[in-house]
Amino acid sequence: MTEPMLTRLNKFISDTGFCSRREADALIAAGEVTVNGQPAAMGVKVGAQDTVLVKGQALRSKPTRVYLAYHKPVGITCTTERHIHGNIIDAVKYPERIFPIGRLDKPSEGLIFLTNDGDIVNKVLRAGNAHEKEYVVTVNKPITDTFIRKMSQGVPILNTVTLPCQVTQVSRNTFKIILTQGLNRQIRRMAEYCGYEVMKLKRTRIMHIRLAELKPGKWRLLDPIEIKMLEQLVQDSSKTVLPPQSNDDFEE
Repeated sequence: MTEPMLTRLNKFISDTGFCSRREADALIAAGEVTVNGQPAAMGVKVGAQDTVLVKGQALRSKPTRVYLAYHKPVGITCTTERHIHGNIIDAVKYPERIFPIGRLDKPSEGLIFLTNDGDIVNKVLRAGNAHEKEYVVTVNKPITDTFIRKMSQGVPILNTVTLPCQVTQVSRNTFKIILTQGLNRQIRRMAEYCGYEVMKLKRTRIMHIRLAELKPGKWRLLDPIEIKMLEQLVQDSSKTVLPPQSNDDFEE
């Protein structure tokens, strides 16, 4: 007899589009998930023959995968918590349940992805996979060669030293930076260490996908070519759990 195919419970839940794997882990830890009538344990594996309930409700079948590019305006918070005013879910108003891939802090604007594909969220967010994110940043005083050099070489923040990155001056007070990390408020902290204050921060690219002419508050579906390339870029991504300092991937 052929053995049934089993999947880790957090992936099983995220594959239905109910939430991300990280959110699924939190639900399991909180005792909100049962398998065949019994409280689920972390790391348990399940299959199609098992009855999985979240908060007493059965999971729906896996939906068609959706991938959105959204121009997050300043003031919108990248949370799925609907009770928080200005949350990204209410701002996007997509008719099906989706969640953001990573974060972009409230005072910042620019490109962010939203999806119902919990599997791809983990692959995109792994800092060790060196996926590029590009930003245009305006600071409070003229940029110097010393500032560019320090930012490029890496500065000490959050009990670590940032990885070397590409930094180019655009104008008197504006520079472009390409990161492969995603530490909490990384660019703002880096600039502050160098004696500068960030006045405006805009993310213009994630990997191969650019913000381009997408206006603040607007979103578009990724086209089939963009999705295929995205899948190719993350297909070999590590799924290793990262240390706590990297849990804020993509947040600036």
